[in-house]
Amino acid sequence: MTCVSVAEAKNRLSELIVRVEAGEEICVTRHGRLVAKLVAANQADDTSERHARVADAFRRLAALRQGVRLDDDFKTVAREGLD
Repeated sequence: MTCVSVAEAKNRLSELIVRVEAGEEICVTRHGRLVAKLVAANQADDTSERHARVADAFRRLAALRQGVRLDDDFKTVAREGLD
């Protein structure tokens, strides 16, 4: 991933957009710290969709574990699963 400063990104925005459209990710820094990422719009949509799916999976797992109790401590149960 290529990193550029905010000032450089401002001066070369058109060129950076062409590179992003080609699939490259560009990180933008201010005083050496990452402040933004330039990614293709379809890639950003994929990331948002992926985050939504992961959040949904965690909600479903939380619902499944409601009322589930272990008879032993976790280490004992884990050891039994290995045998």
